[in-house]
Amino acid sequence: MSWAEIKNLQSIPLNEIPCFAFGKLREQLLEKISKGNRLVQFFGHREENKVILYAILADDERSKLFIASSEFQTGDSYQSLTPEAKSFHLFEREFFEQFGIRPEGHPWLKPVRKGIAGISFEETPYEFFKMEGEEVHEVGVGPIHAGVIEPGHFRFSCHGEQIYHLEIELGFQHRGVEELFLQNKSKPIYLLKLAESIAGDTVIGHAGTFVRAMESLSGINVSRRAMIIRTISLELERIGIHLGDLSALSGDVAYSTGNAVFGAMRTKIINTTMAVCGSRFGRGLIAVGGVNYDISSDLAAKILQEIDILENDIELACEVLFSSASVLARFEKTGVVTKETAKEIGLVGLAARASGLALDIRSDHPYGGFSLFPVYKLTLNTGDVFARAYMRYVEIKQSIKIIKEQLDSLGEGEILRPVKNLQPGQLVISLAEGWRGEIAHVAITGTDGQLKKYKIKDPSFNNWLALALAVRNNGISDFPLINKSYNLSYCGFDL
Repeated sequence: MSWAEIKNLQSIPLNEIPCFAFGKLREQLLEKISKGNRLVQFFGHREENKVILYAILADDERSKLFIASSEFQTGDSYQSLTPEAKSFHLFEREFFEQFGIRPEGHPWLKPVRKGIAGISFEETPYEFFKMEGEEVHEVGVGPIHAGVIEPGHFRFSCHGEQIYHLEIELGFQHRGVEELFLQNKSKPIYLLKLAESIAGDTVIGHAGTFVRAMESLSGINVSRRAMIIRTISLELERIGIHLGDLSALSGDVAYSTGNAVFGAMRTKIINTTMAVCGSRFGRGLIAVGGVNYDISSDLAAKILQEIDILENDIELACEVLFSSASVLARFEKTGVVTKETAKEIGLVGLAARASGLALDIRSDHPYGGFSLFPVYKLTLNTGDVFARAYMRYVEIKQSIKIIKEQLDSLGEGEILRPVKNLQPGQLVISLAEGWRGEIAHVAITGTDGQLKKYKIKDPSFNNWLALALAVRNNGISDFPLINKSYNLSYCGFDL
């Protein structure tokens, strides 16, 4: 029996997904990983007295996804995959946390989220890594932070000013987003608002991933015009966040001009999104079956005018930023994650591309408007703060090009098509390239055609470990800068 082979947004009947004894599944997982396949999802679903484990791998070069499953009884255990394939480490910890099925031999089996959700409602003390020796000390940051930042704890083990190890404890809120999808499965409008709130800075990214999953399960073909409007809004979201990050990175190295200039550019871009749908963050724009707001010819001209201005401004601002000796002294060779490490831990998105990994869902597993206009993968190799900052500049220019291409090809047509019922007994994988990286939603329907499992992966789930590794052997004063160069999400992790 071989693994089921599908594509992004291609639904599959549950009875066509092969189920292996875990020993066999483990063997095949490691074999496929060794041949270059990449782990996308590894999660459980409880059905009556058993737990079904689903494993999903990607062959990015061939735009294929592979899926298989295995069954466990409550209290079972299995031989951990992590010692031989480190990209599994957090997925296995989460699977244990939610279902109590222990990965024997896992080297770092600690809670993914504070406490052990699903096993015990009592908080379990988190045992941090300890160092001893002269001039060795710990620095604790959080979980309470200033302003609107969500809770997260950072525990630094330092030798003098140098960071030896960083351990990150997240998941203080127990948001329960995935469970809310099931509790409100008969309320489509609520589910869409919930998808928009998975990570508040990725409204278009997550909402678009959700609606495409629903459309696949119900057989809705969205019009070309609606697909293109979605693509434009996603690229506007990407530009807006990247500009905000360049502003913040400038501020972190005391380059106040860049902080102000990039911040002003960001405002203009998110106001452009507001001109489309009334929300600077794109709330209310995406709908199952299409979009709720059209782009008229006058609005298209306005968008084009704004990005033309941005294209000129970003060239000048980044030329100054990336030629400044004081900026480069802080950016270059700071917070390095090598290509080998990035691949080993399963890094995704902009951070992966900054370390030389050519991964981009828009190109590898195209969807929506990206199926009509190819996106070329762009990478850098140094894996430092400079590369992650410069990739933002590169991707802003790329997004401008995408928006221009698609504005010229809007065409005519309806923007919203009727909603249909979901097909029963199906599974679909919906992948998208959010501004942080790979977003992966998996939806499973029961025999009644209602959702019985909704699994979400924000790119932050893949990338928090990279931050912990990036700060090693750097001064503790460089942590804010390295942290901002990733700009990961607390709430996108705490699902």
